[in-house]
Amino acid sequence: MPDVFRHTSVMPGEVIELLGPKSGGVYLDGTLGGAGHARLILDRSAPDGLLVGLDRDPEALTAARGILAPYRDRVILRQENYTAAQKVLDELEMTGFDGMLLDLGVSSRQLDTAERGFSFRTDGPLDMRMGPDAPQTAAEVLNSADEYELKRIFRDYGEERWAGKIAKKIAATRLETPLVTTWQLAELVRDTVPKGRVPSRIHPATRIFQALRIYINDELGALQSILSNMIELLNPGGRFVVISFHSLEDRLVKRAFRNEVKGCHCPPRAPACFCGQLPRAEMLTRKGLKATEAEVAGNPRARSAIVRAIQRLP
Repeated sequence: MPDVFRHTSVMPGEVIELLGPKSGGVYLDGTLGGAGHARLILDRSAPDGLLVGLDRDPEALTAARGILAPYRDRVILRQENYTAAQKVLDELEMTGFDGMLLDLGVSSRQLDTAERGFSFRTDGPLDMRMGPDAPQTAAEVLNSADEYELKRIFRDYGEERWAGKIAKKIAATRLETPLVTTWQLAELVRDTVPKGRVPSRIHPATRIFQALRIYINDELGALQSILSNMIELLNPGGRFVVISFHSLEDRLVKRAFRNEVKGCHCPPRAPACFCGQLPRAEMLTRKGLKATEAEVAGNPRARSAIVRAIQRLP
C-alpha cells in the first residue's frame, strides 16, 4: 500500500463554512477517507474542538491516524460505518454532535488502487468492497445472482438504460468464463451496449460499476439510516452537511432535509394539520451547491458533487 492515502477534498471552503466548526464543539466526519475535511474541522475548532472520525476502510483509518497525529487527543477514530454514529456516541457518553459531515462516494485512493476493483482504468479483481464488513465482492454477485436480480441492480442503482441486455449477456458469458476482473466486465459492457465501441467522454460501463458498488456496500440503505436519525444525532443548533455524487443519493438527502424543515406531513389538500409534526430544522442551502469551474479543472471528481446542509433548530 502506498504511504500516502491520496485524496483531494471536494469543495473544502464551502463545506467548512456550512459546518461552522467552533472551539469546544464535537464533530463527526462519518466518511474520514484521506482526512482532508477532518484537518480543516480540527483547525477551525481549535484549541479544544473534538473530531470523531469513522470509516469502513482499514487502509483509510491507518493513513488518517498518521495524518491526524499532530492533533493528539482531539481526535477519536473508529473503523465503523457511519450508521454506527449513535453507538459511538453512547460509547463516548456524549449527547450529540455539533456538526456532522458525510462525503459520499469513492476516494481517489480507492479508485487508483487496482486491487480494490472500483475502477476499470486499470485491470484488477472485481472486489468493490468499501470495507471487510461488506458480505460479497462484485465478482461473487456477478457470478451468482440470477439474470433478473442483475437487471434490477443495474436499473435501480445505476439507472442503466440497457440493464436487461447487459444482465442477459453476463448470464450467458459466465456459463463458460466467470467474470473476475474489472477489464472483463468493462469490455463485456462495451461490447453489449449499442454503439458502446464509439468513443465518448463517459465509458459505457460507468453506470454498471456504480450500481455494483452501491449494491455491494448498501450505500443507499446506510444513507437512509442516518437521514432518518439525523436530528437525534445533532445537538440543538448542530449542523449536518452532505456531499453526494449522483442523483440517487442527492434525492434521498433533499427529500429528508425538506421533511425536517417542513414539519407537517399531512396531505397537501388537508384542511388543517392533523399530524402535529413541527419543523425540527432549517435549510442552510436553498439549492444544492456545486463546485466552481476552477475547482473542477483541478479536481475532476468535484464535477458531479452536490453539497446540501441543514441545521437543527435550537
